[in-house]
Amino acid sequence: MNAFPQGADALLPPDMARRAEDIGVAKAAIDTGRLLVLAALAGAFIALGGVFATVALAGTAGAPWGPARVLAGLVFSLGLILVLVGGAELFTGNNLIVMAWAARRVTTRTLLRNWAIVFAGNFVGAVAIAGLVWAGRSHELGGGALGVAAVGIAAAKVRLGFAQAVALGILCNLLVCLAVWLTFSARTTTDRILAIVPPISAFVAAGFEHSVANMYFVPLGLLIARFDPAFIAAHDLTSAAAALSWTGFLAGNLLPVTIGNVIGGTVLVGAVYWFVYLRRPEAPAGPRAAPALALAMHALRDERGARDRHDASAP
Repeated sequence: MNAFPQGADALLPPDMARRAEDIGVAKAAIDTGRLLVLAALAGAFIALGGVFATVALAGTAGAPWGPARVLAGLVFSLGLILVLVGGAELFTGNNLIVMAWAARRVTTRTLLRNWAIVFAGNFVGAVAIAGLVWAGRSHELGGGALGVAAVGIAAAKVRLGFAQAVALGILCNLLVCLAVWLTFSARTTTDRILAIVPPISAFVAAGFEHSVANMYFVPLGLLIARFDPAFIAAHDLTSAAAALSWTGFLAGNLLPVTIGNVIGGTVLVGAVYWFVYLRRPEAPAGPRAAPALALAMHALRDERGARDRHDASAP
C-alpha cells in the first residue's frame, strides 16, 4: 500500500521528507556493479548538458552577459532532467542520502561507499563524453567558437582560489539539492521537469561550481589545449591553455568544489529538512512525538483533501 497521500496534488514537505529518506535507503542498497553503471550514466548525462550549455555560450562574447548565462543555464538543465527522469546516480544529488543516515537507516560506511562509487562513476562518464566531443572535433564547430568557449570555461574554473571554489561549490549544490528536493513533491514527469529547471538554471547563470559538470568542462579544455596547439594558436588562447593542467584541475578545482558541494547538499538542504520534518525529539515516556510543524503540514494536507472531496461531490 502506498504510504503517501493519493491524488493529483503535489506532496507537501513532510511527505517529501519521508520520500527523500526512503529513496536514500534504496540508493544506499544498490549493489556495486549497478551503482557504478548508473553513476557513469549520470556523469555522461551531466556532460551532455554541459555540451548544450557550451554551444549556447559559443560566439556570445559580444552579447549581454546576463541573458547569455541564463540561456546556458536553461539548456544545461537537460543534464539533471536526464538523471532524475531517465534514472541515474549523481554524486551531488546523492548527498541527500544524509537524511536517511541521520535517521539511522543508513550506516556511515554505507553512505561513504555510495558517495565514493558514484563519484568515481560520474568521473568516468563525464570524461568519456569529453573524449568523444574531442574525438568528434566538435570544438571546431562555429568556426572554432565552441572550442574557444570550452577552453575559456575550463581556464576560468582552474583559476579560482581554493576558498572561492569551496564557496561557489556550496552555493551550487544548495540549488542542485533543492531541485532534487522539489522533485520529491512531483506526481508526474512534467512536475519533475518543471521543478528541476529553475534551480539548475540559476546555478549555471550565477557561475556556481558543480563538481560533476567540471569533470566534463575542464577535461575538454585540457584535451583541446594539449592535443590541438594549432587551434590554440589560431584563436589566441595561449594564456588560457597555459593555465590548464591535470594537477590544477584535480587539486585546485575538483577538490575544493567537491568539498563545497558536500557542505551545500548535506548541511544546507539534507540536514535542515531532516531536522525540520524527520527529527523525533526524545519524550520522557511513550512514543516519540512528531514535530509540531510536520503535524501542522499534515493537517493542512488532510484539510485540502477533504475540500477536494467535497468539491467533487457537489452537484
